[in-house]
Amino acid sequence: MHKLVGYCDRWSAKPGQTIRFMVSSAADAPFDLRFVRHICADPNPNGPGIRESVMPCQLDGTHPGQFQAAQTGSHAVASGLRLPKDQGTATGGPATGGPGTGGLAIGATIWPTRPNDGPQALVTIVTPSFRLCLGLDAEGAFAELTTAHHHARATCATPLLERRWYDVAAMLDPAGKLSVAQRPRRPVGVLRDGGAGGAKSVAITPGGVADIWLAASPPADGAPRARHFDGKLERPTLWRAAGAVADIDEVLAAQRGPVPKADTADLLACWDFAIDIPGNTASDVGPASAHARLVNLPTRAMTGARWTGEVHDWKHAPAQYAAIHFHRDDQGDLGWHESFALKIPKEWPSGFYAAHISNHAGQDYIPFFVRPLAPSADVAVLVPTFTYQVYGCYVRPGRGAEIHDRAVAWGALTETPDMNPEFGLSTYNYHADGSGVSLATMLRPMLDTRPRQMSLMDPSEHGSGTGRICADSYILDWLDHIGLACDVITDHDLHEEGVDLLAPYRVVIAAQHPEYHSDRMMQALEDYLGRARPNDGGRLMYLGGNGFYWRCEPSEADPHALEVRRAESGIRVWATEAGESYHAHGGGYGGLWRRIGRPSHRLVGNGFSSQGRHLGFPYRFVEGIRDPRVAFMTEGMDVAPEQEFGERGFMGGGAAGFELDSADAKFGTPPNALIVAKGVVIHPDYGPVNEDMLVIRHPRKQEDWSCADMVFFETPAGGAVFSVGSMTYVGSLPVDNYASPLTRLTTNVLRRFLDPAPFL
Repeated sequence: MHKLVGYCDRWSAKPGQTIRFMVSSAADAPFDLRFVRHICADPNPNGPGIRESVMPCQLDGTHPGQFQAAQTGSHAVASGLRLPKDQGTATGGPATGGPGTGGLAIGATIWPTRPNDGPQALVTIVTPSFRLCLGLDAEGAFAELTTAHHHARATCATPLLERRWYDVAAMLDPAGKLSVAQRPRRPVGVLRDGGAGGAKSVAITPGGVADIWLAASPPADGAPRARHFDGKLERPTLWRAAGAVADIDEVLAAQRGPVPKADTADLLACWDFAIDIPGNTASDVGPASAHARLVNLPTRAMTGARWTGEVHDWKHAPAQYAAIHFHRDDQGDLGWHESFALKIPKEWPSGFYAAHISNHAGQDYIPFFVRPLAPSADVAVLVPTFTYQVYGCYVRPGRGAEIHDRAVAWGALTETPDMNPEFGLSTYNYHADGSGVSLATMLRPMLDTRPRQMSLMDPSEHGSGTGRICADSYILDWLDHIGLACDVITDHDLHEEGVDLLAPYRVVIAAQHPEYHSDRMMQALEDYLGRARPNDGGRLMYLGGNGFYWRCEPSEADPHALEVRRAESGIRVWATEAGESYHAHGGGYGGLWRRIGRPSHRLVGNGFSSQGRHLGFPYRFVEGIRDPRVAFMTEGMDVAPEQEFGERGFMGGGAAGFELDSADAKFGTPPNALIVAKGVVIHPDYGPVNEDMLVIRHPRKQEDWSCADMVFFETPAGGAVFSVGSMTYVGSLPVDNYASPLTRLTTNVLRRFLDPAPFL
C-alpha cells in the first residue's frame, strides 16, 4: 500500500465551505501539509511546464500521521438481532439475552460466480458464545458451528456449478445435529449438483443478541474480513429449528415459497432485497426488523431466481429483482478518520487545487476544485468529475512499472492503481468473478486522478502522456496565457444545481473528456443552450472527444457513489447481463445517450465514431471555413481549405487522435451545422465504434467516420456551439507557447462567444 496517501470528501467547495481530508501514513509517521493552486499540472519537462502557486493557510505545517487500512469486499451486517430464549415464538423488541435451548436454521438462494475459489460465507450468525455459518467452497455448500471449545463442519460434498441458481440451507437442531443441503433450481441433465450432508455437533443455547453477516465472515482477532462471497444472494432467512421448519427440506422449500410475513411461525429474520432497491439498507421483513447495512457498494437491481425474462425494468416487478450481487473486490467509502479539514479561505480564487502531503516515505497530491462564492467571470470551465470518478482506480496491470523510470525523471507521481489494489477498481475493470464493475466511489484515493501525473507512456517524441486532471489543466493554462478569467465548476455541481449553475455564464467550456453524464446534467446543458439565457443564448465550447456518451447516475443514499450500466452497445470492456440494464440509482435505463434519446450530435454537433492508439494527427480546413458565418474564427489568420494545422501536440503528437467524434445528421447533427475542419485518421489501429456497425461494413466512407469533425452551429436562442471532436486537441493548445494557428483559432472562437451580440 502507498505509504502516504489520502482523499477528500467532496470534489468542490466555495469559500467558507469545508472539505474534509482523510490521510493514511505508514507507521503513523507525521507528514507536512501545504496547499497549491495548479495552473498547469503537466510534469513533462519538454511540455508547457508545471505552473502552480502555493496558497498559504493556517493548516500549513506538520500534522500527526495515522495508518488507516483499506479493505475490499462487499457484504451486509445486521446488528442486535435477538435470538429466542425458549420454544416460544420469537419476537422483536429490546435485547435481553439469557440462556435457552433450541435450534437454528438458515436458508438462502444463491447464484455463485466463483464456487471453486476458497471458502465463502453466505450467512453467519455471531453471538458471544457461538458462530454458525452457512457457506460454500469447492466441495459445495457447508455448515459450520464454532464455539469456544468445539468446531463442527458438515458439507454437501457436491460441487456447485457456476452462475446457476440454488437454494441452500443449514440447520443445527436442538439435539446438536448439524446439517446442510443444496438444491438446484434447474437440474442439469446427468450432472448431480444437489446434495446434503450432516455432522455430529453439540447443542447450543441460542438466546441472546446476534450480529448477522451476509456475504462475508466478520473479522476475528483483528484480522481483515474474510470469506467474501462472489455472486448473487437472495432472501437470506433465519428460523428457529421448530415446527414450521423441523427439517432441512422444509427450509429449502420455504426458499421457494412466497416471502414470509413477520408473524410467520418460527421466523426470526428474512432480508428481502426487493425492498428499497436504490437504497443502502437490506430490509428485514421478520418480526425484529433487523435491517442490515450494506457495506462497500454491492450491486442491486439484479435479476433473481424468480426473473422470468418478461420484465426488464426492475421498477415494474421488484420481486423478480430480489438479488444483490456481492464481490470480494467491491470498494465503497473507506471510512477513514478525518486527518484535517479545510475551510476554503475567502480570498482563494476559483480554480484547481490540491492538498500536497509529504514525508520521508513519499508524497501525494489530493485534488479538489474551488468554486466562486458567486459567479465572477463570463467563462466557466466545466470539469468532468463524473468521468474522473468513473475512470478512477483503473487497474492496468504493469502500468506502474511501465511509467516508473520516466515518472521519477520528470518528478511526477509514481504510484498507480495496479500497485495499490486495496483501493478497489474502476468501472473499466472486471471483478474477480468476471462481472463488470458498475459502481465507483470518490471516497478513496484515486491514484490515477492526480496533478503532476503521467497517465501513460506517450508514443510521441515529446508527448506528456497526460489525461484527466493534467490534460484539463491545459485549458486553464491557455486561459491564463490569453488573460481571460474563468470560474471552475464541476459535473457534481451541475448534477446538484442543474441549469441554474450554468445560466450566469456567457460561455461554458466542456473539457477534454466529458464522457459521463446524468439525465439531470444533460437536461441542464440543453436548457442552457435553449432557454436559460433568453436574451443572448448560451455558448458552449466542447474541447474534447468521446463526450456525452454514457449515462451515469449518482446514488441518493450514498451520494459519493456513481453507477454505470453498460447496456446494448458502445465501446466498452463489459456488458450488462440480460435484464440488468436499468440503474438501481434513479431507475433510468442505462447505456449510451444516443440509445436513450439524447445523442451528443444533437447537443454539440458531433458524436463518438472512432477509437485508436494514443496517437495525434493534424486537422485540415475544409470548405466550411470560407462561410461568412465563421469569419470570426480566422480573424488575423491566413487560411484556406486543405491547409493543415494542429500537427504538433503534447498528447500523442497531434491535435486529432485517440478518440474521435464526427458529425452525422442521422443522429442529430443540426442541419445548420458547419464543418470547418476535419482531422481524418486513416490508421490500421483506428476502428469504428460498435454501435455504428449494423453489418460487417461501415455504412459511411472511412474519411467520414474515422475523423474529428470541427463543428460550429448557432442555436435558436441566439447562442452557439463549437466542438472539436478529439481527445488530444487540448494537448496542442500549449504548442509555440499558446501561439500556434490551432490556439489562435480557439482563442478567436472564445472571444466571439464572449461578445454579447447574438448569433443570427
